[in-house]
Amino acid sequence: MISVEDALGRVLALAPAPRGEEVALAGAAGRALLAPAIARLTQPPFDSAAMDGYALRSADLGGPLRIIGEAAAGHPWTGTPVPGTAIRIFTGAPVPAGYDRVVMQEHVRREDDALTVLEAGAGSHVRVRGSDFAAGDELAPGRRLGPADIGLLAAMNVPAVTVARRPVVAVLAGGDELVRPGETPAPGQIVSSNDLAIAAQVEAAGGVPRILPIARDTEASLRAGFAAAAGADLVVTIGGASVGDHDLVARVAEGLGLARSFYKIAMRPGKPLMAGSLAGTPLLGLPGNPVSAMVCGILFMQPLIRVMQGLPTGLAPRRARLAARLPAEGPRQHYLRATLEQGPDLPLLRTFPDQDSARLSLMAEADALLVRPAGDPPRQEGDVIDFLPLDR
Repeated sequence: MISVEDALGRVLALAPAPRGEEVALAGAAGRALLAPAIARLTQPPFDSAAMDGYALRSADLGGPLRIIGEAAAGHPWTGTPVPGTAIRIFTGAPVPAGYDRVVMQEHVRREDDALTVLEAGAGSHVRVRGSDFAAGDELAPGRRLGPADIGLLAAMNVPAVTVARRPVVAVLAGGDELVRPGETPAPGQIVSSNDLAIAAQVEAAGGVPRILPIARDTEASLRAGFAAAAGADLVVTIGGASVGDHDLVARVAEGLGLARSFYKIAMRPGKPLMAGSLAGTPLLGLPGNPVSAMVCGILFMQPLIRVMQGLPTGLAPRRARLAARLPAEGPRQHYLRATLEQGPDLPLLRTFPDQDSARLSLMAEADALLVRPAGDPPRQEGDVIDFLPLDR
């Protein structure tokens, strides 16, 4: 068995280079930016008023002022500035050259065209040209575009961006015991849930899931499943990767040319994980236990999909305090389902007493995976530990 860190390195080494495509900005939300986006203009394009009030010269504060014009957004004042004067101005309007301050309308007294400043206030309340960004500035790649990014790119006058093509991920569940949701299981059968859960993880990481028909426990059925996965950027099998008589995935895949990177990891849940390359396409063989499959999806599949888009792995442990003591850990790195509570400084993390890898209900209830290294000593209430947050 290899370590989790070694296994992750080998999995990520299977990732092909991202492939780019240009998409309109309106369809770019959630996509991975692959090339820099360059601002085509400067924002703000002129010195602008940060609030409604009056534009004036700081040198004229303390004396009487005469209002000689008005400026509104889209309607600049184009007169000639004169000492001792002020311009009625509204938020977003250009501040005329020669004026360097905007005084809030609540801080003045106006009588016809005469203006008295009652309180100058702190700051100029002028948004300086280029204070947001300048023409030629860039939004760097390696990020998944969120709403704020889309707004920024629009303001930069960028109509289209180069993003990574979303990897197509073929998801192949196997087992004679599986039926589709909505069907009535025969004696000894269960409803297939793993492929749908893994497909949801694929989509959450930015991939495009392709759920294949359930493969039965025959070599012919598995070969047909692999044939149906042709053209995918990543093949993910679920179940059949262990050492039992009916675990045929490795045998069939190797018969089709699989170059295996590793098999079995010193972790729980999820020890029987397999990874390799099948005709140049990365392949992950996830365990069949539901929680084991999902934990391996979080630790290996989703980081691989992100790296295939030029993104960071997304595996950034956070810190919390234990809500209750834990016994010493065994020889494998352990990922325990847990819930988070408000703490005085760090969050409090409480593990479930039952960590059975078949209990999906606890996975759905969990907020986090507590990360316990192999051989970790007993932990006391209040100890600071690492955890990985879970999407809810």
